[in-house]
Amino acid sequence: MSMNRAQALTALLGLPLLAQASAAEDATLALLRTQADRWDQAIVAKDRAAIEANMGADFRQIDGAGNLEDKASFVAGLLDPQLQIEPYTVEDFEIRLYGEVALLSGRTRMRGRYAGKAFESHYRYIDVYVRRNGIWQIVSVQISKIAP
Repeated sequence: MSMNRAQALTALLGLPLLAQASAAEDATLALLRTQADRWDQAIVAKDRAAIEANMGADFRQIDGAGNLEDKASFVAGLLDPQLQIEPYTVEDFEIRLYGEVALLSGRTRMRGRYAGKAFESHYRYIDVYVRRNGIWQIVSVQISKIAP
């Protein structure tokens, strides 16, 4: 089926809109990647203000044992003076965008000390971010432990 001139012109005029949409999505992906990296750094540094600024008030976490945490209990756990987390990296990082919702997922190998005792964990996670009033915030985390 051949395109008539009107269809061809419409297709050509739509290309700049597609390019703009792609550029906007690329910028959002870069922003979310940076924001996730900074949140990980804030967790290691125990920077309460930076940790909380990235979180929605309605934040929830489902941990590897199926326990439910809210924002207050999650932050309190991270700031526990007995907990020391070493810098870690994320593997297989992926971001999927769905309008005002983004799913960030990957795998993390974490090491540190709790009450003076060394620990190591390996888990897969998914972080759910929501854009509200132009600001992306994490509202949900779920982790699943990966056996050694």
